[in-house]
Amino acid sequence: GYLALICAVISIVFIGWFIRDSLKLDSFHTKHVFITGCDSGFGNLLAKSLDRKGFNVIAACLTEQGASQLSSGASRRLKTVLLDVTNAESVRRAGEFVSAEVGERGLWGLVNNAGRSLPLGPTDWLQLADFTKVLDVNLTAVIGVTLELLPLLKRARGRVVNVASVLGRVAILGGGYSISKYGVECFSDILRMEMSHFGIKVSILEPGFFQTAVTRHDLMEENLRALWDRLPQDVREAYGPKYVEQYLKYQKFNLWLMCSPDLTKVTSRMEHALTARYPRTRYAVGWDARTFWLPLSYCPTVVADFFLVRLFPTPRAV
Repeated sequence: GYLALICAVISIVFIGWFIRDSLKLDSFHTKHVFITGCDSGFGNLLAKSLDRKGFNVIAACLTEQGASQLSSGASRRLKTVLLDVTNAESVRRAGEFVSAEVGERGLWGLVNNAGRSLPLGPTDWLQLADFTKVLDVNLTAVIGVTLELLPLLKRARGRVVNVASVLGRVAILGGGYSISKYGVECFSDILRMEMSHFGIKVSILEPGFFQTAVTRHDLMEENLRALWDRLPQDVREAYGPKYVEQYLKYQKFNLWLMCSPDLTKVTSRMEHALTARYPRTRYAVGWDARTFWLPLSYCPTVVADFFLVRLFPTPRAV
């Protein structure tokens, strides 16, 4: 009797959640969405998809080539703007462009998608500048762009979608990447609570590993060899002459095992955050995120460390 009752209650709750989660907004043609990092990857795919759905998309690209290629395959509604997210003046100009486009309606959606992963490697191979290169794009720029556009978002009682990562829940890579994604999680949580008073909803994307420029093995290999070449002799001796090849072998296998080629898994969750009547606070995306990284993040540290330390080779001197 009790077991059947419990199952019935769980079923009702699940069905209710599913119905609530599927409720959509309308009048997309009246809504403007600003997306950073649209030269390629998630941002490029999202801009095209939202454009097809009737949104007024403002796509920020780093390069003229990226902007031109995106515009050529989109409707006249889609506007592009050149943006270097690490440059305050560039952010200010983009903000003025967005303000002129949205007018009194304000900005419905901001998708902070621009990001980079390199340099990355063992911490004692890195210099402070290696960390700041990544932090400037992945964290400081997210804050800067958000602050620039927040008045327009308040006007529309809109949405903010910040792209973090499962590596903002579990740290495995030396360098600024995981640090920056932990920061995005924190910034988003604070922003969500504070801006709820103004009707703004904030969602966090936590993708696992996907085949984008961020996970290109050839770029990672080039980065690691460059770091190795500048190391002092004592550090090289501590790791051993075969460490680089072993590291790259481990890395290539991990990427092969976990990287998904289907970027729409991520962009569909971005779209849900922008179009759902009740967007989720967090979207974990990818089989690896759901079945490995997130469960691992809830484990005791000693358990998580046991698995994570085995993802890369051991230095010779240890």
